Amino acid sequence: MPPKKQEEPERKPLIGRIGTNLRIGIVGVPNVGKSTFFNVLTKSAAPAENFPFCTIDPNENKVPVPDERFDYLCEYHKPASKVPAYLNVVDIAGLVKGAAEGQGLGNAFLSHINACDAIFHLCRAFEDPDVTHVEGEVDPVRDLAIISEELRLKDEEKLMQYLEKLEKVVARGGDKKLKPEYDSLLKIKGILVDEKKHLRFSDWNAHDIEILNKYLFLTSKPCIYLINLSDKDFIRKKNKWLPKIKEWVDKNDPGAVMIPFSGAFEQALAEKDDLERIEYENETKCKSQLDKIIVTGYKALQLEYFFTAGADEVKAWTIQKGTKAPQAAGRIHTDFEKGFIMAEVMHYKDFKEEGSEAACKAAGKYRQQGRNYTVEDGDIIFFKFNAGAGLKDAKKK
Repeated sequence: MPPKKQEEPERKPLIGRIGTNLRIGIVGVPNVGKSTFFNVLTKSAAPAENFPFCTIDPNENKVPVPDERFDYLCEYHKPASKVPAYLNVVDIAGLVKGAAEGQGLGNAFLSHINACDAIFHLCRAFEDPDVTHVEGEVDPVRDLAIISEELRLKDEEKLMQYLEKLEKVVARGGDKKLKPEYDSLLKIKGILVDEKKHLRFSDWNAHDIEILNKYLFLTSKPCIYLINLSDKDFIRKKNKWLPKIKEWVDKNDPGAVMIPFSGAFEQALAEKDDLERIEYENETKCKSQLDKIIVTGYKALQLEYFFTAGADEVKAWTIQKGTKAPQAAGRIHTDFEKGFIMAEVMHYKDFKEEGSEAACKAAGKYRQQGRNYTVEDGDIIFFKFNAGAGLKDAKKK
């Protein structure tokens, strides 16, 4: 008897905006190194001065996602065009205590966070008399609590406005279709207002996630904690605040990623040529954390990519996790999705292990997949589609 076809486990919808052009915002209190970090990360020249609210309007740039797989495919095919995946990063002005009530241009800055899909929460753990701190003295745990509470308070304000409107309709026996939405908002209120927790922590069902995605609350966005150390502390791998910050994150955002780095160290590396950079990293026994930060931010947005690869072009195509083959094909061209016939797939690790496409085929690692196939991160795909005038192949853009 033929083996039973394995059914795919049911996938919950993702929390957040649907799409691939998603952004991650750099958030923190003023003067913690956000603009300096943004500049070294994106190789930009955004203003970075020693005074609060140096950044007013958000700066945005994109940075290529580092990937050894992409580099290998480029080396193998030596294509005329190379297109990696990109992470869109936004530098947002500092938030202060009372931002949810409008302090320090808070409402405008909170709206900038609302336009992003994930958060790099950057806090300062270095002392420097030449760099002022808006709260007077350096205390990263206090700063983390300030930002966390301001985001929650803004969500609470937004939630209560929606609940008040819906409550009147539901109480009067109005549109019964609104009752499930009202119930989900009450559940959200229990977490956000009663328990005073961020919304991303809870185990939501599919309908709750639908409501969360309708309102896009700030505290439902994924958050990565970046701890900005002095270059001295980063090199010696020691800082008095790190254990306290770890304790706060474990208590208030269990499971969240925390990455210590040094803006000063990264800036020093950025000013060196390749040889000097290698020498400096060997001398200090420390490496740049930017690649790790970029990849972690990209994954936090629940994005991944598949490759098309050949002599003309090697390209990483960004998709959201759980994307089916026809929709992945549509990333290349809408006609590919409309006329989708099949996806011929080999995974990168199999391609590298076997050494060529022909070897993958010979080893049975080159598969034909239909429209129910869920694309995996690192797939190398050759799409076939019907354009109305017969079978066409779609291997590249």
